[in-house]
Amino acid sequence: MRVKRIEHVGVVVRDLEASRRLWEDCLGIPLGSVEQSSVRGLALYPVGESMVELLAGLTPDHKFSRMVAEGKGGLNHICFEVENIDEALAELKAKGAPLLDEVARVGHAGCRIAFLDPAGTENCLIELAELPVESASHA
Repeated sequence: MRVKRIEHVGVVVRDLEASRRLWEDCLGIPLGSVEQSSVRGLALYPVGESMVELLAGLTPDHKFSRMVAEGKGGLNHICFEVENIDEALAELKAKGAPLLDEVARVGHAGCRIAFLDPAGTENCLIELAELPVESASHA
């Protein structure tokens, strides 16, 4: 498995719009993109060759909303870009690494993603992402 870079760091926030004002107006980091569904909002901020991903639940019962209500917002996960996610998952499984996802699924911006189980990573949620072929980088 080849880890290419830190693709992004995920941060769970209470209010996506208020957090965007902090990142854009106070920190001066330009917005890369926004993705929104009926229950979840996401904002990506390119920083160097990596990004910060802000995540917010838009309904009270969404997992991100519940996390914030329980005082578990803030830094959520680190995502590593890999060349081939299927090979990476097979290698990790063969090495006994605990996986939440044994098969990749579609994530932000069309990436193929999978998560490792934090129970086996010192409670650090790790995401792997394989970027779409047409995108060398989100930055």
